[in-house]
Amino acid sequence: MEDRIDSLRSIFKEKGLDGYLVLNNVNIFYLTGFSGAVGLLIPVKGENTLYVYGVNYEQAKAEAKNCNVMLVERNVKLEEMIGRKIKALKIGKLGFDGLSSVFYLKLRRLLRGNTRLKAENRLIWALRKVKTGQELELMRKAGEITGEGMRVAYETLKPGLTEIEVAAEIEYAMRKKASWGTSFETIVASGVRSAFPHGGCTEKQIRKGDIVVMDLGATYKHYRSDMTRTLVAGKPSKKQQKIYDIVRKAQEKAFKRIREGVRARTLDAAARRLIEKAGYGKYFVHGLGHGIGLEVHEPPTLNSQSKEVLKAGNVVTVEPGIYIVGFGGFRIEDTVLVHKERGERLTPAPYTLGYGQS
Repeated sequence: MEDRIDSLRSIFKEKGLDGYLVLNNVNIFYLTGFSGAVGLLIPVKGENTLYVYGVNYEQAKAEAKNCNVMLVERNVKLEEMIGRKIKALKIGKLGFDGLSSVFYLKLRRLLRGNTRLKAENRLIWALRKVKTGQELELMRKAGEITGEGMRVAYETLKPGLTEIEVAAEIEYAMRKKASWGTSFETIVASGVRSAFPHGGCTEKQIRKGDIVVMDLGATYKHYRSDMTRTLVAGKPSKKQQKIYDIVRKAQEKAFKRIREGVRARTLDAAARRLIEKAGYGKYFVHGLGHGIGLEVHEPPTLNSQSKEVLKAGNVVTVEPGIYIVGFGGFRIEDTVLVHKERGERLTPAPYTLGYGQS
């Protein structure tokens, strides 16, 4: 973790900052290896200070890397402790990743104009977007576990089960393969509910012939995976098969274009054009995908407005979809690692539409 803090320090030093304040818990974990702290102050010179409440103090001392762990006592306000430290270090220009308006105003008042505060969230994202070899090992494992969950989903799904029952089997299977938890609330949306991209799962009973969108992900040692498959609980109709095939071709077209140097919006456009030419353009209601790592939604974003250019080491989702209200929805999604010359799927699993098939 020391090299990450050193890398961040080099970046903010080039920006003319004298220090950097991290309050986002995920960013703190990324930099120190400890999840449960409430603040991290990194001066351009000197010791890094990690602020922790009593409930996590001993664990922080055991696990946190490259920082001095400071106990935030019950009768002491965090902003006052940080403000005093900033004054002692004589930090003139302080970058930060994200402050609430209340915290920002309190800190500014405490510093009395001696320190300039500047929002610089993109500095950490510049590091987090490109995964290291160690991070990729964890993400591969998360992808393998997610694939196991989807395999069980294919085996489990049948008419008569509720959406929640299917989700329970998926999550149990992933836990047995060492998942630390789910990346997000598992989605098993059936019938007309499958037309809701974030339909969740309910006590609705799956009926024969229902379209079922299953969106799931495992977390392994804090790193996440994300994948979606669409199945039909029975033999697919001609219309169901036709729309599914369009989505599958759109995903494959975008996937084959993934490599370093490609603009994210061109990937979105490739999938979107194919769906539009098939006559379903207005039913593709979201972007092609998003970055993923310690959080399920991270930069770079893959949509028509994105200004991102992919780099080797980015990990993104590729998830085109068609959603027709009153009929149903279809989405196919994989977590994909960007290499210099190609993309690599980290979520291997079947692509069949009928349940019980592989």
